[in-house]
Amino acid sequence: MTITHDEIGSDEDLAREVLVVARDIAPCIFSFDADSEDRANAISILKRVFKSAAARGSHLVKGQRIGSAAVDYSDIQSAFEGQPTRALRALCNASRTTAGHSAASFPAGGIVAQLWPERYGS
Repeated sequence: MTITHDEIGSDEDLAREVLVVARDIAPCIFSFDADSEDRANAISILKRVFKSAAARGSHLVKGQRIGSAAVDYSDIQSAFEGQPTRALRALCNASRTTAGHSAASFPAGGIVAQLWPERYGS
């Protein structure tokens, strides 16, 4: 079940922007089961990013000018820098592997098939 903007925050435009950036960082989070812990964790991370971006605190100030009193804020991507990006990607990596199973795919033929023909058969 996909994550929707109303689960992230009250400002629809900002919530949608957060979701678009999150999709670029970790697309798998939009395919988690509706009642899974991974989905709940992803929503928590996205809510925190939303709150951070909505607050537009000093950590998002990109530039400041005294003449004309202007403040420039970083883009929404900067709210994901560091821990939120790592956490979302970790959720994707964890969802690809199951306990005790490798996430890699291995070729069935070649030298391996020659060493163990009873298992890989040529």
